[in-house]
Amino acid sequence: MSVRSVLRTSRVAGRCHYLMCGGVPRQLIHVRSAHVAEPGARADEERVWEAAGDLPFSRAKIGSFFQERPSLKNPFLEDSLLRGYLRRHLPHQATFSDLCAFGERVVNQVDEWGRECEVTPPRLLHFDPWGCRVDQIVTSPAWNHMKDLSAEEGLVAIGYEMQYGEWSRVYQMSKLYIFSPSSGLYSCPLAMTDGAAKVIKSLGVSWPVDEAYNRLTTRQPKRFWTSGQWMTERRGGSDVASGTETVAVPQTDGSYRLHGFKWFTSATDADMTLTLARVQDRTGAVTPGSRGLSLFYAEVSRDQDGRLKGIEVQRLKDKLGTRQLPTAELLLDGLQAYRLSEEGRGVASIANMLTITRIHNTVSAAATMRRVVQLARDYATRRTAFGKLLKDHPLHIQTLARMEVETRGAFLLMMDVCRLLGREESGLATQHDSNLLRLLTPVAKLYTGKQVVAVVSEGLESFGGQGYMEDTGLPGLLRDAQVLSIWEGTTNVLSLDVLRCVARSSGMVLHAYFTHAKSLLAGAANVSSVAPAVKAVDCALLELEDFVQVAATRGPGYLELAARDLAYSLARIYMGALLIDHACWKEASQSDVYAALRWCEQDLCPVVTKEGRGCYDPSTPSHDSALVYN
Repeated sequence: MSVRSVLRTSRVAGRCHYLMCGGVPRQLIHVRSAHVAEPGARADEERVWEAAGDLPFSRAKIGSFFQERPSLKNPFLEDSLLRGYLRRHLPHQATFSDLCAFGERVVNQVDEWGRECEVTPPRLLHFDPWGCRVDQIVTSPAWNHMKDLSAEEGLVAIGYEMQYGEWSRVYQMSKLYIFSPSSGLYSCPLAMTDGAAKVIKSLGVSWPVDEAYNRLTTRQPKRFWTSGQWMTERRGGSDVASGTETVAVPQTDGSYRLHGFKWFTSATDADMTLTLARVQDRTGAVTPGSRGLSLFYAEVSRDQDGRLKGIEVQRLKDKLGTRQLPTAELLLDGLQAYRLSEEGRGVASIANMLTITRIHNTVSAAATMRRVVQLARDYATRRTAFGKLLKDHPLHIQTLARMEVETRGAFLLMMDVCRLLGREESGLATQHDSNLLRLLTPVAKLYTGKQVVAVVSEGLESFGGQGYMEDTGLPGLLRDAQVLSIWEGTTNVLSLDVLRCVARSSGMVLHAYFTHAKSLLAGAANVSSVAPAVKAVDCALLELEDFVQVAATRGPGYLELAARDLAYSLARIYMGALLIDHACWKEASQSDVYAALRWCEQDLCPVVTKEGRGCYDPSTPSHDSALVYN
């Protein structure tokens, strides 16, 4: 008998109906049929369904199962590597208490603000209701809350108060590491604010920037300023030497008026900015190239009618990610500014800024990796598939473990660069330390910028389809991560920067690198648990040294082709050495040892591998070009 027949003949309500199949009773499943009843009549099937009263899908009923969402827990307490690193290097109870309390604030308050920044992006109001040009960038209340919090928590100030001496930067960046993934991209204006304060401090805190410096580094929300960084113009991004067209016209009072078009200005709602321009002489002529660029300081202010002084906001950029952050095209039309650098020394003067912003970029990359791993591992304890929790599927956990290893390597590289920065700023750095900082800053930025995109993309997969749904907040992690390999120098630009710093130091930065990496391995020489990792890194170091010696005898085109692979090799080998060093610490866990072993299973020196395959042969560029264009 068919299901329809059973439904039509049954008149029993309030008890179960069964089909008998081979003697085994099964509960009858009533399905709403396509039968249309006469007007005013009700289908028999519908009466049976209503009589049952407990069927899961009916009109507004959508079923009883709802997947439990991943839970964001205190990012400080959830990060054993961060806590272990600080116990080893900065064992101060005050810092632990502050970071733990801040982690709770991130979970209970900041993360919600960050989401509000995402769903309520900035908008540009060109005119007021009466037609007057106002160029007002309207941001969400949460964005303003982030500014106050940044001052209160000392997210910039900690680095300048120097309460913990050479470890002050490690403390500051640990706090930013906790903050960044929930910050709604407020980490970006903080990076530029930190960079501006660093430049001002290096050039001398005096008029006209003494008040600005105090505001950039204060803990008082009402006095706190953020800084923009207005460098990029239409002709060039990283190539500021040939791409900068903005001119600075000297004034009788010692100030300048800036005239130009800035194509990409991050954190355009900042209170001040540092920018590059070319000083005009009395004939209106300017000096081309980097020798003609000077660094200027300008405040963003309005006149009594509410109009921006010397600035027109042309439009806000429509970006792939970082939508929370106001980024605009600006016309500088007589903006009052003051020259900070010696004339023609603008590019050299922003070197300190680039160091700071690239380190912030590295912090954001490592923090984003940590966040997606944290959420993915929590979700694996809540999601059941194919009869068991995701955490009980070995292949799924293998994937999360690989993500964890990448995250650990990025974290330790980030922290070591912060350590070197702290030593330099506290006056304790040797020449060896300074050379290592100069080399590792671009290496860390470029490598973690590539890591984060891969790790976050893999992380979204671990949530299945929900990882692709915007209202979960997860896709934003990937969209925002993509900027980290682009901003402050793309991978190729920074790879060439590595070559420049090698050349300008006559190879001393590489000498510092090899010396320190070997010293890290020396501490693990008698630790059997990490012996395979030590052997792998030691062999890679020898291969890299041989490659560098051979490459020095080749033409410049050879090294340019090898630049990216060289930078990757520098990163992987050094991260391996750091993981080994951390695994040999007296309080290291078995997971610390396992992470070091897993990291060192990969090709640590791809530049030698690629060289052996002829990737840098003289014929390679023409073959590459033909492959791309023919």
